[in-house]
Amino acid sequence: MAAPIQADELRIVTYPARVLLQRAQAVGLVNAEVRSVAGRMIELMYEAQGIGLAAPQVGLPWRMFVADVPAPRDDEPDSTRKRLTSETDPALPFSTQGPVVYVNPRLDAPKGVPEAVEEGCLSLPDIRGEVLRPPIVTITATDLEGREFTQTGSGLLARCWQHEVDHLDGVLILSRMTQRSRLKNRAPIRDLERGAERSA
Repeated sequence: MAAPIQADELRIVTYPARVLLQRAQAVGLVNAEVRSVAGRMIELMYEAQGIGLAAPQVGLPWRMFVADVPAPRDDEPDSTRKRLTSETDPALPFSTQGPVVYVNPRLDAPKGVPEAVEEGCLSLPDIRGEVLRPPIVTITATDLEGREFTQTGSGLLARCWQHEVDHLDGVLILSRMTQRSRLKNRAPIRDLERGAERSA
């Protein structure tokens, strides 16, 4: 029997940690341990000033992620508001309105012409690059009460969902970036790899 997870000891892991490159396993029963881990993940996400965090990013091969995607502020420039929302269907949700936990999520029904938007990742410090993703997608997941829910989102919310589900499939933005962004990030990627080799 596996030892219980000490949620307060969880920390964000960085590339090239093996857990980030493997497909995560489905979460079974949503129990107290799962809820405790989710709570710690939300804390870590806020501490790192992120909008999403997947379980593999804290070293757990679970199909679960947390997100808190903000709505654009009234004083945001138009260029930022355009990135955060979606011109394809502005009536769709583009923020979470607080932290949300997604257990065993799956994505469906992507819509719209894929857009290139710069993304970062808490497991790839100091690395940012343009990633093409469709602006609208539907997610189905289980919440911390064990209830399944489905939502369609747009803009930054849809992008966050796709980014985090990629983590659950062992896919990082490094393999999604445009060629120009990959070239721009070659040096910092090598720095992360060499740092891991030195600490091994």
